[in-house]
Amino acid sequence: MSFRVMSIRTKTCGLVLSGVLGLLPVLTNAESPPAQSDPAFQQAVEQVVEQYIRAHPEVIEQTLQALQAKREAEERERVRNLIATKQAELLNDPNSPVSGNLKGDVTVVEFFDYRCGYCKRVAGTVTQLQHDDPNVRVVYKDYPILGEASVFAARAALASKAQGKHVVFHEALLATEEELTQETILAMATAVGLDTEKLRRDMESPSIQTTIERNRALARELGINGTPGFIIGTELVPGALDLKDLKNLIKQVRQKNS
Repeated sequence: MSFRVMSIRTKTCGLVLSGVLGLLPVLTNAESPPAQSDPAFQQAVEQVVEQYIRAHPEVIEQTLQALQAKREAEERERVRNLIATKQAELLNDPNSPVSGNLKGDVTVVEFFDYRCGYCKRVAGTVTQLQHDDPNVRVVYKDYPILGEASVFAARAALASKAQGKHVVFHEALLATEEELTQETILAMATAVGLDTEKLRRDMESPSIQTTIERNRALARELGINGTPGFIIGTELVPGALDLKDLKNLIKQVRQKNS
């Protein structure tokens, strides 16, 4: 038997034991139960509980499931509360690129990596969302976690803001099927009309690296371990959402705010 199962079994036995001890006066019609400090008495009750668990092993599984559900609920609540305190960083960081309706009533925040296959898969969905919903605002949080090429792409994209071409460059980087390298990234920058010499200079700005590091710290606090990760309202939703799911989440936020 593994240590974890033994630990859960021990905890389960302890819970059942407490319940049994509390019920003894009723079950035995006695004014008080036998002394709980009596080793022989405790051993006898533990044996009864152990026999029950052996006969009903599903108790272990149910206990694990309940414990996992409890922890997940606690984590969701922790993240909701944290999101509520991080609104300025999430929604109004001047260094984070924004698209869609800049005065939209609902903001979608996306943490992403340009080399992430799931981010590429959902990129068209995010673009389509903005076409379908004129009141959505999108904030892009560069979160490069897949190596140096990801970091280079993030720095280049953030620097492209200075030339007013972030959206077109961002979408091109996510749409390409080419392997992203420094050479291919700069070639794509040229293709969308960016001045690559200026781009290279702007990429060296300390504010670019500061933005990336701030995004990383924020992602760690929120428990975002992979990409993409979306924040809509006070909900954190990991993974590549489809258009229907995105629209439903936005609808829920609007209903809550109405």
